Amino acid sequence: MSHANDIELICSARHGDPFAVLGPHASGKGKVAIRAFFPNATSVQVLERHSGTPLGEMKKVHPDGFFEVKLTASATPSYRLDVLWDSGDRTLLEDPYRFESVLGEMDVWLLGEGTHLRPYEILGANLCVRGGVEGTSFAVWAPNASRVSIVGDFNFWDGRRHPMRLRRECGVWEIFLPDVGLGAKYKFEIRSREGHVLPARSDPYARQAELRPATASVVAPMPALLPSSSVRRDANGLNAPMSIYEVHLGSWRRVFDSATGEHRWPTWYEMADMLVPYCEDMGFTHLELLPITEHPFDGSWGYQPVGMYAPTSRFGNAEGFSRFVARCHAAGIGVILDWVPAHFPTDAHGLGNFDGTHLYEYADPREGFHNDWNTLIYNLGRTEVRNFLIGNGLYWLERHGVDGLRVDAVASMLYRDYSRKQGEWIPNKDGGRENLETIAFLKRMNEVVGAERPEAITLAEESTSFPSVSRPTYSGGLGFHFKWNMGWMHDTLQYIERDPIYRKHHHGELTFGMVYAFNENFVLPISHDEVVHGKGSLLTKMPGDRWQQMANLRAYLGFMFGHPGKKLLFMGCEFAQEREWNHDQSLDWHLLDHPQHAGVQRLVRDLNHLYTSNGALHQRDFNPSGFEWIDHADAAHSVLSFIRYGDDPSTFIVVVCNFTPTVRPGFRLGVPKPGEYRECLNTDSAHYGGSNVGTPFGKATAERQNWNGRSHSIVLTLPPLATVMLEWKA
Repeated sequence: MSHANDIELICSARHGDPFAVLGPHASGKGKVAIRAFFPNATSVQVLERHSGTPLGEMKKVHPDGFFEVKLTASATPSYRLDVLWDSGDRTLLEDPYRFESVLGEMDVWLLGEGTHLRPYEILGANLCVRGGVEGTSFAVWAPNASRVSIVGDFNFWDGRRHPMRLRRECGVWEIFLPDVGLGAKYKFEIRSREGHVLPARSDPYARQAELRPATASVVAPMPALLPSSSVRRDANGLNAPMSIYEVHLGSWRRVFDSATGEHRWPTWYEMADMLVPYCEDMGFTHLELLPITEHPFDGSWGYQPVGMYAPTSRFGNAEGFSRFVARCHAAGIGVILDWVPAHFPTDAHGLGNFDGTHLYEYADPREGFHNDWNTLIYNLGRTEVRNFLIGNGLYWLERHGVDGLRVDAVASMLYRDYSRKQGEWIPNKDGGRENLETIAFLKRMNEVVGAERPEAITLAEESTSFPSVSRPTYSGGLGFHFKWNMGWMHDTLQYIERDPIYRKHHHGELTFGMVYAFNENFVLPISHDEVVHGKGSLLTKMPGDRWQQMANLRAYLGFMFGHPGKKLLFMGCEFAQEREWNHDQSLDWHLLDHPQHAGVQRLVRDLNHLYTSNGALHQRDFNPSGFEWIDHADAAHSVLSFIRYGDDPSTFIVVVCNFTPTVRPGFRLGVPKPGEYRECLNTDSAHYGGSNVGTPFGKATAERQNWNGRSHSIVLTLPPLATVMLEWKA
């Protein structure tokens, strides 16, 4: 019989090594002692597993439900337990404590070292078959816990019933539970090293979760490993067109539910039927989804996730998400996920103080607490934490086939003094403000993505002048493929919000972006951040009456699509949403019944199709040879003109922007070559809701007259508050 103290610890859920007590154990003289703990059981019988032959009746040696029997060793190669409950029900159970560790020695070594590229294949809940028995293996990293149990709807959420085994080499607790399968709800009950039972934790590696406010993890299948795609690699290349439609799925379009009479979130399948054809028709090349990882609070828009491996249950399960991505790819549309490795919320079921210690976050609040968002900051100095996040990035790329990760809040990660006052932050080991652990993590993450998933891309939301964000790590960069151009966004929006009468004094706000345009591989972002928190919609930023607001918006969009850099536009901006974005309701699609809003939508559609079809507008986005000023100094007229070149030198686009409401007939412009120049887009076209002013017949022939330092020039009629693009024909 087991030592009385061991029995007492098992019954009170305080034993740190339950496999040393429960299950089969050699008992000397050819005997095996089988021990089990079943609260509320009245009797337990051991049966031969295959034949069902009774092998022995277990004796109840503790009133809480501890049973034991000694059998001849040769008679117990495998067994089941026939349990009679005090309710009168009987259950035939496999004994989880007769199975060996679910972790292989190589897994233990790699997890302990923190170099397992795909820890999600080992940790969390994974369906498996062991010894011919189907079930689920559970494993969780909690090195400082004194005891961990798996609790769920299969064991009455009772932490006494399934305490786990600790693999001390890597700090991982694990157990195989026979007959627990898909859809089972579970959490980890953790007792700290001081002996306190902590609030039950969701699984950090869960692939599915309950819908908030419920917080349990759900056993879900492992998505298949998807092959790399050369098609997606080409579509995501630096010289490829990239027009990104940024979407918050919960508020893009709600679905009317006739059963409840209310509008609800769409499912992944409904979203595929609505959003994918819309993006295809509009000519967007990529979708960027605000974070779809599980999060407890709708108002965080997903930016405070607790389930980094689980697509939010708001829209369905992981299979639905995978099929949504596949539908996007079938339509030629890439999928980029907003990814949040910068911080996580303090919810009791999440990662904070996970095993009773600051496991995932820095212990010192000067490093580990984010004052702006009241969140915790990942301790990227820990190999296991870096591994958790890098493995997570690979999971979305390899198992769901997404095209890229847009890394949120990179600036907050790079600097230890970000949004902190003097004395509220800790310098790095060299006394500086840079977060060296974060820099090493970001480089490693980008290197792993590049090596393991070469068709995938990473994009940094980084608002400072940190150098070489989108340069390779081997040349000293962080290794991102792209960086959001926050400076361009800020300067140009500041300009376009001004009354046109004052714009001539601020002409540099339009042109300054070209001073540094090729320092990084830039994306030009008009994102959700510009249409929330009292900033108003993109349309309402524009000055003047409604006609001028619409014209300003159209001119600005034309300028954006002509400017070097990939494009990003937040949902609703493409049809001049009037109201500031509200995450709790659908976009105002009824506005498309109004001609001017429909006209803006037609403009964005035409801009996208022109941009993607004409290499001059995208092939050399990051090469100075793809851009040439015609005149950047005409501040007096608030006119800007430049040329975009593609790989074919005979194919180029001339872009002219007039940011005043004044029509400019007889406007002479120097051009690179003799020949005919035809309008391929005019944002003042009546088709887009404009006044339909333009050069007669939409074309001009170059004359041998020197202008703007060029031997040939054309004469245009510049429409008011408009951008015009012209193609050259020999």
